[in-house]
Amino acid sequence: MAQWDKLLDRIKSLDKDMRFAELKKVLQSYGYTVSQPKGGSSHYIFRKPGCNPITIPNHEPIKVVYVRMVKENVESEEKNKED
Repeated sequence: MAQWDKLLDRIKSLDKDMRFAELKKVLQSYGYTVSQPKGGSSHYIFRKPGCNPITIPNHEPIKVVYVRMVKENVESEEKNKED
């Protein structure tokens, strides 16, 4: 199994040990752009035209609620590829 598939499996299983860099990599691969916060905030905003923005704090480990948001977007993207 390739590293990419393992990463997607970890997201789909709502792994509690996800890192910010891993979620960032996945979202950027699906076409999301990241905007770095100004003023010292640790929350990064991921945007893609036609999709709701996703805000994720740059903390380790990432809380499950943020992994769940990415999981929903990954599943939506995979569903769109199949159609």
